[in-house]
Parts: sequence; C-alpha cells; structure tokens
Amino acid sequence: MPKTLRAGTLGPVCIAVAASLGIGGGCTCTGSEQASVDAGAAQPAASQAAPVATSMPVEKAALIGPRQGGAIARGVGEEALYVADEDHGALRRVPLPLSEGGTGTAVEMPGPPAQVVTLPGRVLVTVRDPGLLVVLRAEPGAQLTETARVKLPADAWGVAVTPDQSLAIVTSAWTHKVSAVDLRTHAVRWTVDVGREPRGIAIPKDGRSAYISHLTGAALTRIDELGGTTPTLRRVELPPSPLRTPVGKTLNASLGYALALSPDDSMLFAPRHALGALGEIAWFGVATVDVLITSSEKALAPLHRGQTTLVRAQGEGPAPELQIPGTPLAPFTQPRAIVYRRSTDTLLVAGEGDDRLVELDALAVDPTLAVVATYEVGSDRDPALRIANRGGAPEGVVLSEDEATAFVFCRATYDLAAIPLAHNAPRGALTDEKPPAPTLVRVAEDPLGGNAAIGRRLFYNATDRLMSGGVACSGCHPDGRDDGHVWHEAKFNTEDGTNVNFVGTSDNVPEADGVRGVPRRTPMLAGRVGAPGPYGWVGESPDLVARLRAGFGLHRWGGVPNHEPQNLEARALRLTTFLRTGLRPPPREPRELDAVEQRGKEIFMNDAVQCARCHVPSTEYTDRAVYPLPKLARQPDFDEAKTGELRVPSLLYLEGRAPYLHDGSAATLEELLAKNNDRMGKTNQLSKEQRDALAAFLRTL
Repeated sequence: MPKTLRAGTLGPVCIAVAASLGIGGGCTCTGSEQASVDAGAAQPAASQAAPVATSMPVEKAALIGPRQGGAIARGVGEEALYVADEDHGALRRVPLPLSEGGTGTAVEMPGPPAQVVTLPGRVLVTVRDPGLLVVLRAEPGAQLTETARVKLPADAWGVAVTPDQSLAIVTSAWTHKVSAVDLRTHAVRWTVDVGREPRGIAIPKDGRSAYISHLTGAALTRIDELGGTTPTLRRVELPPSPLRTPVGKTLNASLGYALALSPDDSMLFAPRHALGALGEIAWFGVATVDVLITSSEKALAPLHRGQTTLVRAQGEGPAPELQIPGTPLAPFTQPRAIVYRRSTDTLLVAGEGDDRLVELDALAVDPTLAVVATYEVGSDRDPALRIANRGGAPEGVVLSEDEATAFVFCRATYDLAAIPLAHNAPRGALTDEKPPAPTLVRVAEDPLGGNAAIGRRLFYNATDRLMSGGVACSGCHPDGRDDGHVWHEAKFNTEDGTNVNFVGTSDNVPEADGVRGVPRRTPMLAGRVGAPGPYGWVGESPDLVARLRAGFGLHRWGGVPNHEPQNLEARALRLTTFLRTGLRPPPREPRELDAVEQRGKEIFMNDAVQCARCHVPSTEYTDRAVYPLPKLARQPDFDEAKTGELRVPSLLYLEGRAPYLHDGSAATLEELLAKNNDRMGKTNQLSKEQRDALAAFLRTL
C-alpha cells in the first residue's frame, strides 16, 4: 500500500514533515480543515471587476456550477454521452447505458472537434481548424441542431463555461490565445495572448477568474475579470513534482492537458509530466498531479531537500516510512484527463500511455503517492506489438451522476468504456477491492486503417518495452508537436555497456560523475517528416525508419533489449506510415503577407543574407544537408558539444515552437537573429528593423 501524507488530516504531522524537509512555515491545518485553509479562506482573491452578468437567478446558477469541457461529456437531462471525435470530424451522441451495437448518432462538424461541454438544452463544441465554437440545440429524443458558429483563433481546443452560463472560455492551442464568448449574443467579448499551447481550463464557482494549463511549461496562467472587456493576466508558478525534484533545481513540465478544482475551490489539481523528476528508472522524469492552494497560489507539496522520510498520516498502527524520491514511478503514464470524485474525495486520472484509469487520494500532499485503485482500460493486447486493440489511449473521462461509474473515451481505438468504480472507498481510504471489468463499445473504426491504424496505436503506447523505456512517442510529441524541452543526450556506462540515452536533467544520469549530456531540443513531427531523409540533429539516420529504430534505443536506459531485428523494423514502418498520414499539421489561416512580413520575405530570399541557400523553400525550407557551424556557448548543466556540425532543420511552423536552436538558447526569433553573429547566413549587416521584419516573415511559415 502507498504510504501517504494527507492534506486534510493530522495537521501536526504536516508541520513535522515540513520541518524535516527543512522549510519554513509549512502546513497549519487541523483535522477538520482542508489543505491548510478553511473553506471560507480558500477562494481565489476576488477581482475588482463587476460580477459577470447573469442569465438566471444566482441561487440556481450556484447549483449548476462551472461546466468543464472534455473529449467526453454527459448529457444534461438525458441519458447520453457526447464525444468529440477529432479523427472522424464528428460529434457523437451515444445512449446510456452502453451496450453492444449502441453507437448512437454522429453529427459532422465543420472541422476536427477537440472538446465538448453540455448545458441544459445546449451543447458547445470547439473545432480546431478552422477555429470555431459550435453551439447546438440538444433536446432528448430530438436531433442535434446547430444554432450558432463563432469564429475563434485557429486551433480552438479547451472550453469551460462560467457558473451563470453567460460566458464560454476557450483556449486556442497553436495560436496561444484564450477567448471569451458571450453565450447570449454569440459574440467574442475578448481574446488575449498567453504562453505556448494553452489547453485545460478551471473556473472557480465565483466565475470571476480562470486558471489555464499549458501543454509546454510548468507555469499556469490566471485570467481575472472574465466578465469585462479587458481581462488581466497573471503567471502562476506551480513547481512540478516538488517531492521528486533534484535538490536546488526547478523542473520543466509538459502534457498539461487538463485541470480540476476541489469542490470548495480550495485546491487546484494539475496532472502533467515532470521532466527530470527523480525516481526508479526515471530517465524522462515522472507523471505527477501537482496541487495548488488557491488562496495563496502556492504549491501544497514542499520542495524536496534531500533524502527525506515522510510519514503517512492516515490509518492505524505504526506509521510506515516512505523514502522520497526513491519510490517507483507514478502509477500512470502521460496524463490526459482528470475528474474529481466528490463522494470519495478522490481523483480519476486517465493515463494515455498505459491505457489506465487511476484513482488517487485527492487529499494527499502528492496524490500520485496515494493510489486508491487502478482500472485497466486497455485489453486484447497484440501478442507481438503489445498494444491494446481495445481501450487504447484513454483521452477523456466523465463520471455518472451517482459517481459509481466512469465513462472513458479511448483515442487510439475509438472505444467508449464504462468502468465500475470501487464503491467501498471512503474519503481518502485505500482499498484492495478489484472492480469488475469495464464495458467497451466501439463507436467507429480507425479512419486510416491498415498499417497507419496500427501505427496510431503504437504512437500513443508506452507499454511496449521494445519501442521505449516507459513513455510513448506522444509523451514527447503531443499532437505530433513537441514538449518544448531540451533533453540531455548523455553517454554513460550501464549494466549493458556504454550507451547513449536521452535524459530529462543531468541528475537523471545514473552513477556518472561529471556526465551531463549535450543539449537536444525535441523536434516537431507533424507536417515535417515527409522528406526521404536524412534525420537526426546531425543527420545520423538516412531515413525516417532508421531514425525511429535509433530512437527506440535512445529513449530508455541501456539500449534496446535483445530482439529480432524485424520486430523493430515492423514497428518503425507502421509508425512511419502514421506519422506521415495521421498527424495533423498545425492549422494555418490563409492570408496575404502584410507589408512588414513581405519585407522580411525579401530579406530571407536575398542572396546577400543567404537564408534561402540552406533553408530551401521548395523542400520544407531545408536542404537537409549537414554543415559545420561555430559551436554555441555551453549551456549551464550541459556538456559542451564536440562539434558544431548540425543538419539544417525545417523552418515550417516556427511561430509556435519556442525556444529555438538545438540547445533552446534563444527564447524568441528576435533573440536568435540578434545573437546569430553570422553563424547561420549573413545577418550582421541587418538593422534591427530588418531583423524584426525577417522574424515576422519566419512566423508565417
């Protein structure tokens, strides 16, 4: 059983742990309090803006509460599930209870839908390309009827509705925007620019503010004054996996798809991936659910300050010990969705990589160390490829009204799963009860079919030990994009000899004093792998299949285990087919270049500047050749590269992929050009105005 510290019980133990960790202050909770704050003090700081206009009595709105979107939602006033089926470009309405053959109906969307949220009589759907919020009338027994279509920035993804149902807040991922849509007039009230890849949304019950998670980076964004026309933005720091963080460091994070609030809004839960966190065989870090105390906007868990013993503050008998960070990896891989189960004060997290739904104690300081139950969603595994043919890649989760059942939509196999939950789990208690097997209903077949369909399942799968050491392709390349992280490519001795591996931070390198690795930023895949080759930062792989095979050995400890060569070849070939046919490039809104961008294009094509000599426009803005370049300055916590030789990367989709260069040393394109010093092309001759124009053009590629 996990040994955990709970935030809502035995306050003196919380204080003792804080003292043992060497931090000041600590938790001041009593046995009746939640997470060191009482319910009255747990609300986020109130905005000075006027309250959001209401369209119904306040007391009625309070009963409904904020509505969060997801890949799956439960109908309001009807026994049905709604599924945003991105790959089929459809919104599905599936009747409950789930039954074989009960696949329901599908409404074609004007583009790939990302999330759906249900309201009384209405269903809202975000569409990625073109960026839209589609509003449909939903009445039991009647067909869905579109009533409005609101244009939004491209790649509209997440959606949540304020408690009074007057506003929908929408995140647009690739274009890094957040918008508010007036649900009475269907007009966009405001749009603001935020950090890279905004995704999940959590709105407290007062409806004045919203927290936004990001697919790349550890910080959250808080937006206040939602009901006005000029909202204010604030960055909220939330260190990933504090108890597993190397001493003296701050970690990066990725896969911030979703957020969830506790029923009293006192705690905000953020499932994601902590890049470089410590643990057994944690070369890539660990999955985590980080907890923010909303009253103070501080992390609940203290930072790790050395090999520390935590005691469990729950249960009878002697307090067992738990070593941090010498604990196993998190109980799920690649968190994709989360929901709070009020009846048991637990969290349900969908693990995309290992086809699991995991129930965690929501009152634990680190919920991933407090597993209540594990529900296997994936089944019918291929004996050779080890991928699930049913229940693959859980993408969304929603609870039944009585919270006895979780409904899960599985992205890789297009199955809906009804999962009976453990009923004897009191608030925060652990259980050994083995729940019944889930009911699975396939709502559609893979639209690609053949090898591409198998490649899709491989792309999301982290359980095949031949392909990687515990994380799937989609773990570092979500949506076929990138995690924004600069990895350490390190060569060190392991039990199997000398190997080259990617690790999250230099602290992940085992027993290798002085070895930190050279920097390698995650490349983007979607829309950028059509060329024959070569691939790799130094062009070491002649084609994409060879690069994938090499990657199977880099993304683990100790190289690929013994195998027959054709096993790797079969996986790489199927993955190649999917990467080239199944990944959707980021959306583009066709338009004419403005005057500044046109000037930048002229500079780019100018022979005196030499950009287009290597970044050839007709071949994805690269000639894919390898050139010797002056070495960049060594970055802190990395080894210096032996040579500056690098393959010319494609410039497609630059705008959404900061930071730049192989070592991530340029935060913006302007910084890259200002510090280039004729290392690539001849840019020293350019004025600041010309460099800015060149950067503006590069953003359009």
